[in-house]
Amino acid sequence: MAVKLGSSDGGDLVESAEINITPFIDVILLLMIIFMVAAPLSTVSVPVELPTSSAPQQPRPDKPVYVSIKSDLSVTLGEDAVARTDLGAALNEATKGNKDERIFLRADKGVPYGELMQVMNLLRGAGYLKVGLVGLEETAGGAQP
Repeated sequence: MAVKLGSSDGGDLVESAEINITPFIDVILLLMIIFMVAAPLSTVSVPVELPTSSAPQQPRPDKPVYVSIKSDLSVTLGEDAVARTDLGAALNEATKGNKDERIFLRADKGVPYGELMQVMNLLRGAGYLKVGLVGLEETAGGAQP
């Protein structure tokens, strides 16, 4: 309720039926800002091409351990073919049981994402949580080497 002060009719305060809409405008503007910030974050239908990266090259370890998934979905550890069921044991042998060693995972461009995730789950199940994904690096001209 609003009260009108300074009326000329004998000192009685008269109620005013006008609504102060300033707080409503403030709330609407605040909600509009929140939705403007949150709406772009909720979109996931962005086309991506994953095989190349323009990130600076990271230093490589002396003897990296590479797990590769070829286009025929076979898995190799270094240069040797390994059955998926034997991957954990082969990694234990290659890393001498060091579960903190980073495993570099390479996959052919045509490998389905589900197959890549299955191999990552095998690595995680074997206790290797530090997995680095390997891709091609872009050259200065934007082409792949």
